[in-house]
Amino acid sequence: HVRLAESGGGLVQPGGSLRLSCVASGTIYSLVRMGWYRQAPGNERELVASIIISSASTNYADSVKGRFTVSSDNAKNTVYLQMDSLKPEDTAVYYCKGVIIERNNLGAEDYWGQGTQVTVSR
Repeated sequence: HVRLAESGGGLVQPGGSLRLSCVASGTIYSLVRMGWYRQAPGNERELVASIIISSASTNYADSVKGRFTVSSDNAKNTVYLQMDSLKPEDTAVYYCKGVIIERNNLGAEDYWGQGTQVTVSR
């Protein structure tokens, strides 16, 4: 069994920064691809940023390019989302999603964390 746990959300003023963390634990063989998604009230869940673990190749939504940075610490099975120059429209619940291969499993599966609230407001 695999579990993803996010942390680091909170209330921040416009222009401020937050760093989200996502720790993967359990019967992990390897992380394949990790992503951060967000969902604001009334909106669909959208991809914010993702990273392919083996190559460290990253991908960002246009709305966050130049402001957000996704990174990973493979030894700790942890992925980070550094969010700078935050805007009120970044307010949402942020979810971590992992494409992960479990031990004794032939294929990769998707796992989601419970989410962490990010609120950008004065």
